[in-house]
Amino acid sequence: FYVYCLYSSKYNKIYIGFTSDLDKRLYFHNNTTNNTYTSKFRPWIIIYSEELTDKKSAMIREKQLKSARGRIFLKSFIPE
Repeated sequence: FYVYCLYSSKYNKIYIGFTSDLDKRLYFHNNTTNNTYTSKFRPWIIIYSEELTDKKSAMIREKQLKSARGRIFLKSFIPE
């Protein structure tokens, strides 16, 4: 499993999630038929990803990255 952070430079937004297939998930977030929260802020790029051994670990790490400290950590990966 992977925990990942996406960045939309057009809207200066970040999105944090987890998945078992990182390439497929990025495609989904950028696909024009996707009609979810992330569709409003396309295009997305991956600025951070981390591989974990199981789903439970990925969910725990995702929660950590969504905290205030986690978001500060992730902002250091935003390209200038």
